Amino acid sequence: TMTIHSEEHIVDVHVRSGVYSSDTIFDYTHGYIATRLFSRNACFIMKIKKELIPELREIGHLAFERQTMKDVYSPNNVWAQFQAGNSRLGHFEDWILYGKHIEQLCTGLPLYQ
Repeated sequence: TMTIHSEEHIVDVHVRSGVYSSDTIFDYTHGYIATRLFSRNACFIMKIKKELIPELREIGHLAFERQTMKDVYSPNNVWAQFQAGNSRLGHFEDWILYGKHIEQLCTGLPLYQ
């Protein structure tokens, strides 16, 4: 499921698929995406690259297209591959940088950037 909070410039994506379940937040105000993988009990954070990530107003249109047409080709499909490396727990400075929504998603989990 996807929830778009236009006034806060936030998109919440919830994937419920057993061992592959995850929650993702696109925080356009702070410029970061955070994904919490439940199977790994970890949080992965990446900077939003404007040339690769659809803008907030586009994301709703892409989701609607996919839902109504099921198999729509879009040049804006985004895939990210995370490689585990060094992790650390978030600190006060991190939450100022990433924002409160990502803090709520990732507090207490190892962070990978």
